[in-house]
Amino acid sequence: MQIIPVAHDSMGVRSMATFVKTKDLAIVIDPSVSLAPSRSGLPPHRLEIERMNEKWQEIKGFVEKSDVVAITHYHYDHHNPEEVEILNGKKLLLKHPKEKINRSQIGRADYFLEKLKQIKAEIDFCDGKSYEFGNTVVEFSKPVFHGANQKLGFVVEVFISDGKESFLFSSDVEGPIHEDQTAFILEKKPEVVFIDGPMTYMLGYRFSRESLEKAVGNIKKIIEVSKTVVLDHHLLRDLKWRENLSELFSYAEQFGTKIQSASEFLGKPEELLEARRKELYQKYK
Repeated sequence: MQIIPVAHDSMGVRSMATFVKTKDLAIVIDPSVSLAPSRSGLPPHRLEIERMNEKWQEIKGFVEKSDVVAITHYHYDHHNPEEVEILNGKKLLLKHPKEKINRSQIGRADYFLEKLKQIKAEIDFCDGKSYEFGNTVVEFSKPVFHGANQKLGFVVEVFISDGKESFLFSSDVEGPIHEDQTAFILEKKPEVVFIDGPMTYMLGYRFSRESLEKAVGNIKKIIEVSKTVVLDHHLLRDLKWRENLSELFSYAEQFGTKIQSASEFLGKPEELLEARRKELYQKYK
């Protein structure tokens, strides 16, 4: 199984776009990318915009060579309704647009589905469903909270197994904080798991100490069943993410489990452009 994180926050953009290829299937999960509209009171820096455009071109390249595209929810860093032509001819496995969804995402889903009428694509709503492609199984969780509660809506998690190797994509669980967000991961025991880590850059503001403690406890459980735990997305908006989660690294050593960012998974250095936005403006005026 080939697993490629195409665009993640550790690469300088807001995204979790991921490509997975097995003998039977090529699939892209959440092919989109965006930037924080404001950070440190500043709009995106030129270098961030350039990186976003660069990553979008990469994402489109991976979509082109994929059979299936999965979209776990309707935030713009996970789906792009403005260039639906790249999805022409694909099988689309989409989060249900009416069930377990908040008002904002209902509107975005409606808009996206209307746009999809411009192309030919096979569409199925994937919540809680399983699909077989030869020996490869793609299974979706039931909807779970986007973060600590239903305010930001719901997401579906994605499990892929080719019978020999397995991978799981958590989508935006911001932790995971809750038991049901964690249960699907523990049930599947993936060898490699990509997790949207806790939102520590907003600790004490939009992310509570209690939620952080729950997330740490749940990640420890995942460390016990997986060989490689990739933490990224919301977590990698924090320059001190390793420091804030230091106990997880020592815990992982006991089980021989790797904890990495998506950039590290690819063997590349992290470039936390959003977290360094103020510094970018000072350095590159």
